[in-house]
Amino acid sequence: MDAVAEKKPITFNRWLPYWAVFQADVRQTLRSWVYRFWVLLSVLATVGYLLFRFGIYHEVGIIQSASLHISHLLRWIVLGSAAIICVLTAGSISSERGTMADSVLSRGISRYQYFMGKWHARLVTVLGTFLALGMLTLISALFLLHEDLSWDGSLVALMTVAALLGAVITCGVTVSAIANSTVLGIAVLWSVLCGGGFLLSFLPQRYPSPDRALQRLPFILQGHYDFNSLAQFAGWSIVVSCVTALVGLAYFSRRDV
Repeated sequence: MDAVAEKKPITFNRWLPYWAVFQADVRQTLRSWVYRFWVLLSVLATVGYLLFRFGIYHEVGIIQSASLHISHLLRWIVLGSAAIICVLTAGSISSERGTMADSVLSRGISRYQYFMGKWHARLVTVLGTFLALGMLTLISALFLLHEDLSWDGSLVALMTVAALLGAVITCGVTVSAIANSTVLGIAVLWSVLCGGGFLLSFLPQRYPSPDRALQRLPFILQGHYDFNSLAQFAGWSIVVSCVTALVGLAYFSRRDV
């Protein structure tokens, strides 16, 4: 008699659906015209601003402080990027309501994995692009402007801004999971960000706020910063992101798709 072949146990990778959603959303984001417009606008604004400041130094001889101008550039990039990030993230889930039932309910993808895959994909794509552009901007500033930048301060400044943008991205994905349409999600998200930023600016000095963190960027870039206060600001940003994501995940797990 032929020996009965031993059957190997079938193993299932529980994270495979999450990884599939993550990869698909990364490709979708990179192909989005909103994402490409944001990258192109950031590059053009950065190159134009740095060349303008370098031209003033080359023609007139006025020393251009890299830390001051890079802080202004980062501040405006954050304010401008916040509006585009609202558009980029507020439709991450709400724009797929027509096919969500087939994607989530008819296949082996749980709502938790779907939400986490979308959230992490937007975080990796947007924050990775911002950090790459920020590093290129800092390297260019060292050659074009007066060198008063500190490498550790520059990295801390980028991480501070990245923590702030991470909270904005998380709020966008959460609103997208709650809102019924992309337009409504963008309106709600922008109102929450503007209102929240305005209210946080009235807090006492001992409490971290986005406005104060952006105002301190010139000193941070020079290496003069209080690490504990910046760590507290980053910690609060991460806490806000996690709490907001939990709210969106809890609501999305119970709503009709």
